[in-house]
Amino acid sequence: MILGGGPAGYTAAIYASRAGLSPILYEGPEPGGQLTTTTVVENFPGFENGIDAASLMDSMRKQAVAMGADIRRGSATEADLSARPFHITIDGSDVVEAATLIIATGASAKYLGLPSETRFRGLGVSACATCDGFFYRKKDVAVVGGGDTACEEALYLAGLCRKVYMIVRRDVLRASKAMQERVFARENIEILWNCSTQEILGDASGVTGASLLRKDGAVIDIAVDGFFLAIGHHPNSELFAHWIETDAEGYIVTRGKTSATSLQGVFAAGDVQDTLYRQAITAAGSGCRAARDAERFLIDNNE
Repeated sequence: MILGGGPAGYTAAIYASRAGLSPILYEGPEPGGQLTTTTVVENFPGFENGIDAASLMDSMRKQAVAMGADIRRGSATEADLSARPFHITIDGSDVVEAATLIIATGASAKYLGLPSETRFRGLGVSACATCDGFFYRKKDVAVVGGGDTACEEALYLAGLCRKVYMIVRRDVLRASKAMQERVFARENIEILWNCSTQEILGDASGVTGASLLRKDGAVIDIAVDGFFLAIGHHPNSELFAHWIETDAEGYIVTRGKTSATSLQGVFAAGDVQDTLYRQAITAAGSGCRAARDAERFLIDNNE
């Protein structure tokens, strides 16, 4: 069984199908995964002019089906991994047995919770500078956050954009000293200290700015074309944390260069175990590894 309908899950289904493993894949609440929250993907190999994110995921899904994967709508709501075969409850009712399990449930970006975030998601609001920064070349953008991730995003965008505002709630950065020094050294990064976002501003064409509230009560409006969230991700691993090892943030821990978890027969792929890259191409690669690891596990156990 494969849980998760993103690049990792669909790729795992392709490889598992070609290996004759009869995979069943449940797509979860968001078929296509987090990638479908963006529009055009320009950094996935093989598409010189980029490709619509939904089309890319639909092609992956169709390829998996063509190879023989059984892809179903539904989400895992309970998991009993106490013994093999594992028992997974789908949507609170159907219980499905699986000889091996590939967890590819992804990670969800943390948002501020503003209604305007939802309204402009994909129209200027993004949680991935590497994915969407290219669209804002020579434009002004904002990055929310003060940790290492926010600094990395700001530095990446500073190489593309005319100006990068960092919106920081405190009067200090939480990032490492080395990362702070790199940010301070970039002339086109301006840090707006002690500020929180009240509202993201925009019109029918997308984001046009942001309204900020400073700690002293002053309201500051900035004009930007892109608004990037860099306040962390939340791995969708809660259902399995009782059975397998996770780190302090909830990411599933895998062994060495493999996709193997702390429990034999359970493998993890994609953003649910990736604390560093979180890209469609790396997720797809890890889905390949998970399917190959599951195949080897079954062969080693004469199944």
